[in-house]
Amino acid sequence: MVTQFKSSLRERQHYLIQQLANWIESKWKHDLNLSPYNIPEDLGYVEGNLAEEKLIIENRCYQTTQFRKLHLELAQVGDRLDILHCVMFPRLNYDLPIFGVDLVGTQAGIGAAIVDLSPVNSQGVLSSAYIRALANLPAIDFSQPRALPAWGNIFSGFCLFVHPHNAEEEKFFLERVQQYLAVHCKIALATSALTSKLEQAQVLSRQRHYCAQQQQNDKTRRVLEKSLGETWTERYMSQMLFDCP
Repeated sequence: MVTQFKSSLRERQHYLIQQLANWIESKWKHDLNLSPYNIPEDLGYVEGNLAEEKLIIENRCYQTTQFRKLHLELAQVGDRLDILHCVMFPRLNYDLPIFGVDLVGTQAGIGAAIVDLSPVNSQGVLSSAYIRALANLPAIDFSQPRALPAWGNIFSGFCLFVHPHNAEEEKFFLERVQQYLAVHCKIALATSALTSKLEQAQVLSRQRHYCAQQQQNDKTRRVLEKSLGETWTERYMSQMLFDCP
């Protein structure tokens, strides 16, 4: 079923988050043959309280031949924090990386922006097709690069993690996300399904590792636990954000 939302959260979020959310969904609908994805009824739209502020979460999910789950999450904490989280999980019979992008916005601007195509094959590296395409993209210099977290060994050498310093750098980041997603959709559509059970098992193992590492993100967990409790947060982290077969 396609989830119906009580509000249109992106319209009240930081303009870069709104632009990126709209563009991602438009790109998915244009390039991929989307099918509905059944979101658990109580996880599609969520409201909670964090101190005296309201926490709102909206989730949209789809699936395709190549991807078991396309997930776009938007969240807002009062008037001070806007969040975009997007992940594209490949089906286990496709040797494709996991596309992921996150934006965290405050009243001062975008504080953190990360995008990557994380490899999930047995070698833990991107295929030559991805390496060629990404290496040919024009170089972009950001004034405030950020360090990856301790659990960030899941990311590729093309991972971009920055604090966009101004509107120009925000524009550069948006363009880089668009380039990464365009490359990903093009290669995914040209990729044949795996037939080897061993190769599929290796993809599953790497996806499980990716999800386990992402669930170590203490910042996300703390915000959710304070608002919605430990039990709900564990279910949301393991069944909605980073679920794995």
